[in-house]
Amino acid sequence: MQGFSSSILSTIAVIFVILLGILCTLIVSKILSKTILKGMPSSFVLELPPYRKPQLGKILIRSLFDRTLFVLGRAISVAAPAGLIIWLFANIGIHGDSLLTLIANFLNPLAQLMGLDGYILTAFILGIPANEIVLPIILMCYLGGNSLVSLEDTFSIGQILISHGWTILTAINVMLFTILHYPCATTLLTIKKETGSWKWTILSFLLPTVCGIFLCILTNLMYHIFI
Repeated sequence: MQGFSSSILSTIAVIFVILLGILCTLIVSKILSKTILKGMPSSFVLELPPYRKPQLGKILIRSLFDRTLFVLGRAISVAAPAGLIIWLFANIGIHGDSLLTLIANFLNPLAQLMGLDGYILTAFILGIPANEIVLPIILMCYLGGNSLVSLEDTFSIGQILISHGWTILTAINVMLFTILHYPCATTLLTIKKETGSWKWTILSFLLPTVCGIFLCILTNLMYHIFI
């Protein structure tokens, strides 16, 4: 019965996070359409090109060079320096504490206000190359390791998180900030390339991040008021 109740609670938490993320997206889109994206409505014209028989060779070459290699090149150019920075932060210490720990302690007040902890917020910052490495960085910090941790046993991961103070509130706010925070570095570079403007790139970074911080703080306050 306890396992069933936990499953129901987890399901409700995930649904709540998804609905909150959708609601925030709609509200922000409405605000943007009335402010900085406000303009004269434009008509939509769809012009179909003449049909041509697909040429497999050109499709493969275009897909390989224009898409795959381009994205991989940008990912590598970001991931390599980021991996070096993570390694340095984990292995360089001051007065017995690693740079990761010092950064986490510095960010801890803001993280606590968001219902997180300093290590989680540090992991999100260092995870800008790819969101997939956020959890390995968190586990590395918790276990005191000097390299990224990859565990396939979800039960072991859950036990580590719980032993370091994770609650249902922590899980909800981590999911919220995962949905609403800055895009990965490759996406930001693509935005810069497509728009040709640092203004839209910075806005794409700041807007979801501010929304994520605000929602996490709001969720944390509501939790402590009503629960």
